Amino acid sequence: MSEIREKVDVCVVGAGHAGCEAALACARLGLETVIFTVSVDSIALMPCNPNVGGTSKGHLVREIDALGGEMGKNIDKTFIQSKMLNKSKGPAVHSLRAQADKADYSRAMRKVLENQEHLTIKQAEVCELIWETFDSFSESDCIATKKITGVKTFTGAVYECKAVILCTGTYLKARCLCGEAITYTGPNGLQAANHLTDSLLDLGIEIQRFKTGTPARMDGNTIDYSKMEEQFGDERVVPFSFSTNPEDVQIDQASCWLTYTNEKTHEIIRANLDRSPIYAGIIEGTGPRYCPSIEDKVVKFADKERHQVFIEPEGLHTNEMYVGGMSSSLPEDVQLAMYRTVPGLENCKIVRNAYAIEYDCINPRQLYPTLEFKDVKGLFSGGQFNGSSGYEEAAAQGLIAGMNAALTIFGKETIVLDRSQAYIGVLIDDLVTKDNLEPYRMMTSRAEYRLLLRQDNADLRLRKIGYEIGLVPKEVYEATVRKKQLIDEEIERLKNTVIGAAKENQEFLISHGSAALKTAATLAELMCRPELSYEILSEIDLNRKLLPDDVIEQVEIEVKYEGYIERQYRQVEQYKKMEKKRIPADLDYHDISSLRLEARQKLIAYKPVSVGQASRISGVSPADISVLLVYLEHYNMHNK
Repeated sequence: MSEIREKVDVCVVGAGHAGCEAALACARLGLETVIFTVSVDSIALMPCNPNVGGTSKGHLVREIDALGGEMGKNIDKTFIQSKMLNKSKGPAVHSLRAQADKADYSRAMRKVLENQEHLTIKQAEVCELIWETFDSFSESDCIATKKITGVKTFTGAVYECKAVILCTGTYLKARCLCGEAITYTGPNGLQAANHLTDSLLDLGIEIQRFKTGTPARMDGNTIDYSKMEEQFGDERVVPFSFSTNPEDVQIDQASCWLTYTNEKTHEIIRANLDRSPIYAGIIEGTGPRYCPSIEDKVVKFADKERHQVFIEPEGLHTNEMYVGGMSSSLPEDVQLAMYRTVPGLENCKIVRNAYAIEYDCINPRQLYPTLEFKDVKGLFSGGQFNGSSGYEEAAAQGLIAGMNAALTIFGKETIVLDRSQAYIGVLIDDLVTKDNLEPYRMMTSRAEYRLLLRQDNADLRLRKIGYEIGLVPKEVYEATVRKKQLIDEEIERLKNTVIGAAKENQEFLISHGSAALKTAATLAELMCRPELSYEILSEIDLNRKLLPDDVIEQVEIEVKYEGYIERQYRQVEQYKKMEKKRIPADLDYHDISSLRLEARQKLIAYKPVSVGQASRISGVSPADISVLLVYLEHYNMHNK
C-alpha cells in the first residue's frame, strides 16, 4: 500500500498552550514545523479556568513574552478583565491576572499559528513515535541510546523529522468522571489520544497517571448577582506583553462576582462522599494539592465554615459562567443540589457539569533541564505531559522545549535558565530535579531569589536571551537596552543629587509626614523612606527629566530595595559556583564508593548535569555532595 510520507524539521504533538509556544518558536527560527492536534477547534483551548496569570503565574507569562513567546500578546488582545494581584505587598509578589474571553483567546492564537511562516497545522492523532538505535554507544546509562526520526499518525501518514516535541496535555488515555458516569474522552468531550502511550512505553519512557478537575459552568441568566459581591478590574490596566501599548488595553471591563459556600453545602458533600470517584477509589491518578476539589476542601479543612466561590464570565459572547473554587467529580444530581445552596445560585441551571479528568503523563526526572529526554536524542517534552498543571506553566515549558529543539537541530548550545534567572528556571529545575508526586504548580514561595525575579523586570532579565536566539526582533531588544540605560542614569543622578536642610526642604518633608533633615541627604536616600516616593519627591527634584512609567517603576524599586537586592545578588554568586561545577554525562556513580546507597540510586536515576542540581535532589545529603566534589576533583585531574 502507498502511504503519505513527508519530511519536516520538527513535529509538535498537541496544540494546547505548550504546543503553540513550541511550534511558534521552531517556525519563527526558520524550521519547517508541523503541529498535530486531535481537533483544530481545540488550539489554545482553555478547558478549565478562563484566565491567564495570577500569583507567580503572571511572572511566567511576562518571562514568556520577554523571551519572544506569544501568550502575553494573545491575552492582551482577548482579555475582558485585568487585575494586578498582591498590590498591598512588596513588588516581588505583584502578579498580573487577566480574565479571558476563552473563545476569542483560542481563535486569536489559532490565527497566529495559521499565519506563521514555516508552520503547518494538521488535525490528526499521532499514535506512534519512530526511532532508531545508535549502532555504537557508551554502556553508561547516562548517554542516549536512541534517536527520534519521525512520527506516525492513526491514518498511517509518516512524518520524518529531526526533533519531536510532546505537548499532549491531558489527552493521553484520558477519561472524564462525573460520579458514576465515566466517559473516555479528553477535556470538554474532545477526542482522547489513546494510542501514543503504548509507543512511549516501547521506547522505555516511564508513564504515570495524574488527574485534575474543573467546576460546572452555569447559565448566567439563572444567577442572582444581587446576593454576591461584585469584583471589578483595575482602573488602570497593565498589559502582559512588554510590546503592547498600555493605551490599547484601557477597555470597559466585565465584572466577576464573589460568593461563598456554607454549612448546608458542606453537609450535602459529606453525605455523598461515597459517590465521589475520588473517595470511592475509582480515580487512579493523583490530583493537585494546591487546586483541590470542593470535596477535598470540605474533608481536609473541616474546621472552615465557608469557602470562596468566584463566578467568572467565560466570554463576552456567551452567558456561561465559570464557578471558580468548586471543581468536583460528584454525580450530577449532587452537584446541582450542592451548587444551589450557594447564595446567588439557588435557581442556577448547569450548562456543563463539573468533572475530574485522568490522563497519562511522564515522570519528568527523565528529562534534562533542556526538556530533552535523557535516553532519547531529539525527543523533547513540555506542559502538563511533564507532570505540571496550569496554562502558564505549560506555555513556559513549550517555549523552552521549542527553543532547545531548534538549537539542537542547528548544532548550537542549548538554553537552560537557572533558578536565579527566571521563574521558568525554577519551574523546570523543580520538575526535573525533585520528586513530583502530584501535578506541579508554580508559586512565588518556590523561588529563592524572587526579589530579583519580579514580573516587572522580566524584559531586563531575559530579552537578550530571546534576541540572541532569534525570537526577539532587533528593534525590540534595542528598546530594552535604551530602557536599561535610562534606569541606570536616573538611579545614578538620584544618588548624586544632594538635598540640603534649607527651610523649604524641611517644610516639604514635614508636610509629608517625614522627619526633618539633620544633615544633607541625597534624593536616593530620601526615596528609601517609606512615606516618600519618586513622584512625591518631584516637588524638590528641580532637574528631573520626563521619563516613561516603566523606567520610573524600575528606578523606584531598585532604589528602595537596594540593600535587599544586593544581598540576593551575593546569594546568587554562591549558588552559581555550584551550578558551574558540571558533572560529566558518562560519570559512573558506582565508582564513588563513599556515596551512600540512597544517594547513589538517586543520582543514577536523575543524572544531574551539575553539582548544584545534584544538591537539590531529595535523598542526596550535604555529606554526599562533599564526597561527590572530592571525587570530581580527582576525576577531572585524570581526564584532562
